[in-house]
Amino acid sequence: MLTLSFIRENKDLVTERLKIKNFRKPELIDKVLEADNSRRSAQYQLDQLQAELNNISRQIGSLIQAGKNEEAERLKDTTSSLKEKIRILSQDEDTLLKEIDALLIQIPNLPHESVPPGQNSASNLLLRSGGRMPELPDRALPHWDLIQKFNIIDFELGNKITGAGFPVYRAKGAKLQRALIDFFLDRNIAAGYTEYWPPVLVNEDSAYGTGQLPDKEGQMYSVPVDNYYLIPTAEVPVTNIFRDTIIPAEELPLRCTAYTPCFRREAGSWGADVRGLNRLHQFDKVEIVQIQHPDRSYESLEEMTSHIESLLVALELPYRIMKLCGGDMSFTSAMTYDFEVYSAAQKKWLEVSSVSNFESFQANRLKIRYKETGDKKNRIAHTLNGSALALPRVMAALLENNQTTDSILIPGMLQHYTGFETI
Repeated sequence: MLTLSFIRENKDLVTERLKIKNFRKPELIDKVLEADNSRRSAQYQLDQLQAELNNISRQIGSLIQAGKNEEAERLKDTTSSLKEKIRILSQDEDTLLKEIDALLIQIPNLPHESVPPGQNSASNLLLRSGGRMPELPDRALPHWDLIQKFNIIDFELGNKITGAGFPVYRAKGAKLQRALIDFFLDRNIAAGYTEYWPPVLVNEDSAYGTGQLPDKEGQMYSVPVDNYYLIPTAEVPVTNIFRDTIIPAEELPLRCTAYTPCFRREAGSWGADVRGLNRLHQFDKVEIVQIQHPDRSYESLEEMTSHIESLLVALELPYRIMKLCGGDMSFTSAMTYDFEVYSAAQKKWLEVSSVSNFESFQANRLKIRYKETGDKKNRIAHTLNGSALALPRVMAALLENNQTTDSILIPGMLQHYTGFETI
C-alpha cells in the first residue's frame, strides 16, 4: 500500500495519478490526512502528559527522600489523574491508527507516469506483436469441439465430480498439459529463476500482503473453518516467502518460479467468452516472481516481458503484447503488460499472461526490505510477477491453430516433452 508519509508529502501527485486509474474515492486522501492530523495531535498531547508525569514522579521521589511524605502523597493523586488521561488518549490514538490503516488499504497503487489514461481495454496500447497467423482447414473447429472429437478433456465429467469450470484432462490431453508445465518451468529455470513448490492454501496475512484482500475477496474460494484461501495465482504464496525479511542489496534480484493449480470464482461470467477453456474456476499456471532493487525494477519488467515473449515464440503462436491503460490495471499494479494469443477458430485474442511491476506497493504491506552495504537504514524493495504461462488459453490456441482435418499437430518444441507428434 502507499505509505502515509508519501501521501502527506505528495498529496497533489497522488490525487492526479489516481485519476489515471479512474479512482472513484478521492475523498479517502483527505480522510486519511485528517485522521493522521488527529493522531498527531493525540500523540503531542500524550508526549506532554508523559513529560508532566515523569517530572512529577521525580518530584515524588525527591520528597520521599526528604521525608515529606504528605506532600508526596498529594502529588501521587495528581499522577493517578494523569495516568487516566494518558490511558484514554492512548486508546484514542490506537483507534485512529486502525482508522488510518483501514483507509490506506482502500487506496490503490499509483500508475507509472507512462501509463496511458482510459476506461477499459479499448484504450490499451499495442506494444508489439509476433508469430504467423495459421491457415486452418475448411470447417475448422473451436477447441471445445476438438477436445470432444479427440476425447482429451471432459467437461461433463468435471461437472459431475465438482461443478462447471473444473475440467478433467485425460490421455494425450493430460500429457500435453503436463508437457506445457514442464516446458515452462524448464525455460524459466534456464533463465535464472529458482523453482519453488508452494502451498495452494494461504492465510489471511498472505492474501492481504499481495493485495488480494480486501480488493478481491469475492473472487477467491475460502475455507472458513480454518480462515484459509485457495490461491488465485502462485504470486501469492511465492511473494510471501519473503514477507518480513531483510535482503542484502547485493543478492537482488531474487528470481522465483512455481507451478500451481489456481482457483478463481469468476462470479458473473457467462456466454461465449467463457466457453470451453476460455475461463475456468480451476486452472494450471506457471508463475515468475522477482524481488528487485527499486532502481532496477523497470529493467526487470522489460526482461520478464522479453522472457515471456520467448515462450510464445517457441510455441509458434501468434501473439501481441498490450500496455494496459489506467482503467484496465489491477488495484496493486504500477504498470502491466498483457500477452494475448490468437485463437484462430474462435477468431479472437485470448489473454494468457500479465506481467506487472508493483513497485513498493506489495513490499510495503509485506515488509520486504533490503539493505545496502554500510547503510544502517532498511529500505522497501520492489516486487514484480508474471504468468509464464497460464495454461488453459494457451492450450485452446494450440489445439485450434494446429488442427488438420483429422489430427492436431504438436509444436516441435513440445514433442520432446509429450513423446508424440500428433493427437
